[in-house]
Amino acid sequence: RVPDSPPPRADLRKQARQLENELDLKLVSFSKLCTSYSGSRDGRRDRYSSDTTPLLNGSSQDRMFETMAVEIEQLLGKLTGINDKMAEYTNSAGVPSLNAALMHTLQRHRDILQDYTHEFHKTKANFLAIRERENLLGSVRKDIESYKSGSGVNNRRTELFLKEHEHLRNSDRLIEETISIAMATKENMTSQRGMLKSIQSKMNTLANRFPAVNSLIQRINLRKRRDSLILGGVVGVCTILLLLYAFH
Repeated sequence: RVPDSPPPRADLRKQARQLENELDLKLVSFSKLCTSYSGSRDGRRDRYSSDTTPLLNGSSQDRMFETMAVEIEQLLGKLTGINDKMAEYTNSAGVPSLNAALMHTLQRHRDILQDYTHEFHKTKANFLAIRERENLLGSVRKDIESYKSGSGVNNRRTELFLKEHEHLRNSDRLIEETISIAMATKENMTSQRGMLKSIQSKMNTLANRFPAVNSLIQRINLRKRRDSLILGGVVGVCTILLLLYAFH
């Protein structure tokens, strides 16, 4: 039997590009799964109320992680095989060993495979570290919840008494603040009344010391009033004369 000839170079490059595109999409989805796993665990940690829901969600994400990891490993294996076939084709007798274009293409595909492999292992390691940390935190939360549930009614009563005591302390503090504000307001009003009295007494003293100034001011006001009346009379007479002239 004649052995099968290696696939043409164009077919190998086409298969390599298809596998690389598929790997790129799978790695993006894999990275998003790891990110959503961490975010969902953080959210459940904040609203943690029972042990059932986090375990169910975590197991579902774990199964998805295992499935995607197996698929990516299979794709990496296929791409490795394609690269090996391209290397065999490049080193075959029918192809010159010093063909720079073929060597450059092969090296580029190898670099892409190496980058994808490194990214996959890095993301997988991060996911496993997050899952291990969350499992440890979950066990700690279970212990805390069991301790709280086993404490009984006494802890509940103690919490209620503590809350009531805190409310009383807050009320006392608010009353003290209100009293201090009222005292400060009273002191300010007393000081303002004293200032007004001193100003009034000073004004009375000035008025008593300078009666001539008061009479002068009164005369000035009377003269202003008289001048205003005279000016108003003149304006009125002129207006009447103008109207009479206009109607004649």
